[in-house]
Amino acid sequence: MTNEKNHILVVDDELSMRELLVIMLEKKGYRVSCAESGTKAVAFLRKEKVDLLLCDIRLGDISGIDVLKIAKEENPHAVVIMISAFSSAENAVEAMNAGAYDYVPKPFDNAELILTIQNALDLKTVQQEKRDLDGEMSPRDLHFGKIVGNSPRMMYIYDMVRQVANTRTNVLITGESGTGKELIARAIHEQSDRKEKPFVIINCGGIPETLMESEFFGHKKGSFTGASHDKKGLLETAHKGTVFLDEIGEINQSFQVKLLRAVQEKSFKAVGDTRDLFVDIRIITATNRNLTQEVIGGRFREDLFYRLNVIEIKVPPLRERKTDIQLLAQHFLDKYSKEMGKQVTKISSYAIELLKKYNFPGNIRELENLLERSVALTSTNILLPDSLALSVNKKRWIEGVKDRRFDLDEVAHGVSLDNIMTEIERAYLEKALEYTNGNKNKAAELLGITFRSLRYRLEKLTL
Repeated sequence: MTNEKNHILVVDDELSMRELLVIMLEKKGYRVSCAESGTKAVAFLRKEKVDLLLCDIRLGDISGIDVLKIAKEENPHAVVIMISAFSSAENAVEAMNAGAYDYVPKPFDNAELILTIQNALDLKTVQQEKRDLDGEMSPRDLHFGKIVGNSPRMMYIYDMVRQVANTRTNVLITGESGTGKELIARAIHEQSDRKEKPFVIINCGGIPETLMESEFFGHKKGSFTGASHDKKGLLETAHKGTVFLDEIGEINQSFQVKLLRAVQEKSFKAVGDTRDLFVDIRIITATNRNLTQEVIGGRFREDLFYRLNVIEIKVPPLRERKTDIQLLAQHFLDKYSKEMGKQVTKISSYAIELLKKYNFPGNIRELENLLERSVALTSTNILLPDSLALSVNKKRWIEGVKDRRFDLDEVAHGVSLDNIMTEIERAYLEKALEYTNGNKNKAAELLGITFRSLRYRLEKLTL
């Protein structure tokens, strides 16, 4: 897709704004037409198709919302972005319910507006390709079982899951907390010929050391105080199925020896029994620790490590798969809207950009928590930037920026300089307001900018 093929109609009753937008858009290679009123915009739309309509809410004659509705009647696939200096949640919701792609308040950041336009046109192209193919992308393109994401890193993991699913090979899944390691393990099981058999999850970090052997291997009645009856161990209940040992790095060394035999021989003795029990199980393990360093430090047995780590699947943190944030956010929005009986259907692209600027140290689990809270608290059917329940995360958002350690080598993997500079700007604005107890005039003096510039920056960053 080339910009020259994209025709944009700008509708604004202010000449200076029309001129600014024309210069900005033509510089990016777009073909631009203008209308100074709603009536002229409607006349233009009825005789010529455009790829994108950029329309002010308040016009001299008819409202921008009316122009939006007529544009959608004339061309249901037209992309519409509304802009206004008189922004309000009610206007934004009304515009997006009428079919607007997004709602951008004035004064806007030029780079962010261009990005919004590019994203909108990219989406239009994808949707057109779907229509041309007479069908939509299959769920497999966006999901894999219950895993959501179509970034290159996740597509690689999906391929790995397919390759290892029908083997008996032990798999070690590594990654930070909250990245979805259990979902990967479950996907391996559900893709395998064991899918009709048990999938048994054992949280190694949640079992007291004194009960570890009994929980894993079971026990006989009377084998210890409190053993009032025979009990099957978790490994036995997983016979013919899959055992997922989560947080494997948490088990102590004395139990590591006993687990090693069970992994090697697929046999064990219940506590208080003399007979060997043999089981047919597939073993998948997961950890957020660096087990190689644990082995070097003498905290994890090397022989057990190599038995478990035949194939390793590394799950990336959310900050390394930010292209999946929109898919994940929409997935959680749909999930909790349904659970709570609400009709929250969409997330503003500006809200998505705000989410992408945060590094989510808690990964997907934190994003899910944020969306659940936001759906619970919102009073509209669209999540706007102000609708996101950021109150709990705001301090971490700011501290994450202030504590940022810049690694110039990350340029080799690709970075967003705009996002980095926005993070820095946000941090300095917050700090200046903190020092001045919210006095904007004094904050502007500390930052060496005018009060007007400060106000513009605060509005741009929704502070």
